[in-house]
Amino acid sequence: MEYAYQVMAPDGNVQKGRVTASNQSEAVRMLRERGLIVLRIHERAQRFGAASSLLTWALKAEIRIGKKVKSGEMAVFVRQLSALTRAGVILSESIRILSEQTSNRTFAKTLQAMTLEIQKGNQLSQAASEHRDIFSPLFINMIRAGEISGTLDIVLERLAVFFEKEHYTSEKMKSAMTYPILVGIVSIGVSIFLLVGMIPTFVGLFQNYHMKLPLATRIVLNVSLFLRGDGYLLLFLLAIVIFFYRRAMRKPRGRYVRDSVLFRVPVFGDLLVKSSLAKIGRTLSTLFSSAVPVLQSIQLTSDILDNEVIARALKNSSDSLARGQALSEPLAENRLFPPMFIHMVRVGEETGNLESMLSKVADFYEAETEAMVDRLKAFIEPLTVLFLAVIVGTIVTSVILPMFSIYQQVGTLQ
Repeated sequence: MEYAYQVMAPDGNVQKGRVTASNQSEAVRMLRERGLIVLRIHERAQRFGAASSLLTWALKAEIRIGKKVKSGEMAVFVRQLSALTRAGVILSESIRILSEQTSNRTFAKTLQAMTLEIQKGNQLSQAASEHRDIFSPLFINMIRAGEISGTLDIVLERLAVFFEKEHYTSEKMKSAMTYPILVGIVSIGVSIFLLVGMIPTFVGLFQNYHMKLPLATRIVLNVSLFLRGDGYLLLFLLAIVIFFYRRAMRKPRGRYVRDSVLFRVPVFGDLLVKSSLAKIGRTLSTLFSSAVPVLQSIQLTSDILDNEVIARALKNSSDSLARGQALSEPLAENRLFPPMFIHMVRVGEETGNLESMLSKVADFYEAETEAMVDRLKAFIEPLTVLFLAVIVGTIVTSVILPMFSIYQQVGTLQ
């Protein structure tokens, strides 16, 4: 049988041709023996026409209304794609296999659409660029660099490590905040229950005895009356604040102001800086080692940073790099980047091994971030429990104290 193929040569050039073999497996083996990476292969009778285009369009329409792909799902996908590529499975078949394994329907439809695009002759980077809401510019550009250099399997391995470390760090940060947020929600829920459901039952009792109430009790009673009568105003105000906050966060200026304030928060601000430095080191190391141009790497890295202040500082270094300065020079002029970070980058530049040194920078600051998260978690957990105890204790005590006075009055009358 005759097979039409599309392969990548060792020099990175994509070639098309035909080969005769008894079956597809033999055709793939013959091409690999010539040092070629098989991107697509099918029998000559196979065609991709209007029906395929219509199916691709339908898949894209369904993807647009689906749910987002989580970082953990992306990390698993890239790791499995890297393993399949290294095992010699052709690219279109690898994507198809992974589309059947994911439980995320949106991601599955995305991969199915990409399979069709690759079977038509498009490269992986081209197929991924059709789904920019799923695949980041960093992913697309690194894949493109791997295709050009003929090192797609190596780039996929680097991307797998990158996404796995990013996911681990992200989950570590989330786990540190989960407990305090949960305790905070419980505190608010218990407080509202006490103020709205329990405290009002004592108001009539206190009024019957015409007793002078302590200041704390009067405050609690007034808050209770407000929540029962005008609590909707508080909800309305909260909704307005959330609306304008989310609107402000859509603009770089709003995010810049927020991040500037967060940097000034003790301990937490330092944690944000270290996690951002780890992300910068890991991303730049991955991009540089994949032969992505320096200026483009800086732009891609600044785009994926969650902190607008550091992202802007990194982006501003592009002008200096365009003038021929080393990366460490513009970074050293900004106080956000600590001396340790600058020194390690400078050593990498001087030794001609910048990507390796940036990887060590990432390892160092990831370890620092993890240690800080563990310490912060150990400190916050008892603090949040204490906060809950103080809130509930204040409300309950403000009711119990007047009750003692009432019992004393009743005892005197007897």
